[in-house]
Amino acid sequence: MCNYLNEVNSPDDIKKLNIVEMEELAQEIREFLMNSISKTGGHLASNLGTVELTLALHKVFDSPKDKLIWDVGHQSYVHKIITGRKDKFATLRQLNGLSGFPKENESEHDIFDTGHSSTSISAGLGIACARDIKRENFEVVSIIGDGSITGGMALEAINHLGYLDKKMIIILNDNEMSIDKNVGAMSRYLSSLIRNAKANQVKDSIEKIMTLTKAGNFIYKTADKVKDGIISKFTPQNCELFESFGIKYYGPIDGHNLKELIDILNKAKKKKGPVLIHVITEKGKGYKFAENAPDRYHGVSKFNIEEGIKSSKGESISSFVGKKLVNMADNDESIVAITAAMPSGTGLNQFAVSYPYRYYDVGIAEQHATTFAAGLAKEGMKPYFAVYSSFLQRGFDQVIHDVSITKKNVTFLIDRAGLVGNDGETHHGIFDLSYFNMIPNITVMAPKDADELSLMMDLSAEINGPVAIRYPRGNTYYLNKGDYEPIKVGTYEVLEKGKDILVLAIGNMVKKALEAKEILLNDNVNPTIVNARFLKPMDETLLHELLKKHDKVITIEDNIVDGGFGSRINKFILDNNYNVKIENIGIPDEYVEHGDVEKLFETIGMSSEQIAIRIKKL
Repeated sequence: MCNYLNEVNSPDDIKKLNIVEMEELAQEIREFLMNSISKTGGHLASNLGTVELTLALHKVFDSPKDKLIWDVGHQSYVHKIITGRKDKFATLRQLNGLSGFPKENESEHDIFDTGHSSTSISAGLGIACARDIKRENFEVVSIIGDGSITGGMALEAINHLGYLDKKMIIILNDNEMSIDKNVGAMSRYLSSLIRNAKANQVKDSIEKIMTLTKAGNFIYKTADKVKDGIISKFTPQNCELFESFGIKYYGPIDGHNLKELIDILNKAKKKKGPVLIHVITEKGKGYKFAENAPDRYHGVSKFNIEEGIKSSKGESISSFVGKKLVNMADNDESIVAITAAMPSGTGLNQFAVSYPYRYYDVGIAEQHATTFAAGLAKEGMKPYFAVYSSFLQRGFDQVIHDVSITKKNVTFLIDRAGLVGNDGETHHGIFDLSYFNMIPNITVMAPKDADELSLMMDLSAEINGPVAIRYPRGNTYYLNKGDYEPIKVGTYEVLEKGKDILVLAIGNMVKKALEAKEILLNDNVNPTIVNARFLKPMDETLLHELLKKHDKVITIEDNIVDGGFGSRINKFILDNNYNVKIENIGIPDEYVEHGDVEKLFETIGMSSEQIAIRIKKL
């Protein structure tokens, strides 16, 4: 058996292979992905599903001259392998290693940085317009998933593309999943296209028949739009959504049939205007565990290939939140749960089972989810929108315009706050304290551990107005500091009394502050440690009391250092004319790369040991 993968170092090597050789290469790539990702972790199921599609793309198009733009990017591993990076896969998603997403600074073949969904068509259209302005000649191909295409930004781009009628190809990779099972009318529509795939066979047959007559051949050659209109009279109407936007539709196409893929891509290249190719793939193809449970194998940690993923021994914070919300809903019929295509990731899959009529998955649509929650609140419901911190950034305007201004009773459960690790810049939740800090009328909390998180969720049900609770990724932990009595709005907690130095830590950083104090006690440095669990409102009474007794202050937050918790404390000190020396510890004014969370903290000077050193220097 030939080992074709060893000979593939660039897209040019793909062009030398015939179909049979490419099919063998596809199996080698699947073996490579399983072996490599089992050692490093990463996005497995989605990449196993795009092997043939990626090979076909590089067979037909000339990257990097032709622009291949991967939406989200967690399906781009095969693209990375083909474009000369297979030898770096042992460093995937590790500090200073290969990114799990396309990165412009990593390869000339990575045309556009992507980490969040629904951006590829907008980026591709911009590139196509620039190409035409500069009178250049290259193809633009945006590869987007059936989950991502439900995002409002993707639909806006399709609307614009149809209007501009630019030469561009959209590959709709349809595996009926994003991370969890897809929902919504678009998903239902795509499923109907799959069920009526024979309609497209009829369409192709009519096309061939038309070319056999002079009249038909004349129409075929000189009036493509008229031809499509005539053909559409003989085919089911549910094929026409994209074509009604002015975008030529081909599909559904078997995404694992290399010959069919190559033929349709070559056909699309010849079209003058926009084309959408609907490709059907199987997420997790080639690995039985991933085929049977593609959601579990979307993003994986290290695992044994023969045994598959084993259940985690600990309970994730997300799961803890989901169970807590179910318990709250048991006693309050007004509580409603909302997710934007992340029920498993946020723990709301438990709520979906317990209260299906009070649970809403809106798809990849954070803007809609936020205003949808405001509408529910308007009518007396208590909506809880569980969402990753970095994804909520897309709903920023709606938080202000639709929730905050009129003080709607909406609670944001902000998952993955702080550094999240291997997904890197696009997924770190390091801006939420800053962007919530500037928004009036909202209570913002960050718990020190799971027990306090539970108390904050109880408190949120009592607050009349917008609430945000942010918490980190990972498993639950308990500090056993404090008495865990019910929390009052805007109150801090003195965990350990000391002298001279006042340490104000918020959320996940309370644990690091306590660890730093244990180190400092060996050097006879005894700071006061305060759990500043509220960003807004502040515990002004306690702050006045503490600032009269301490002339040195340190704030610690796992948020960008500018504009967040530390900035809020700085303003309080200045406004009240306290003569103290203050230092803010937080994420520096830069984007933090991917890697293990604790290693990332070390790189930015925020390990427990480094915090202890900074406290001692002050």
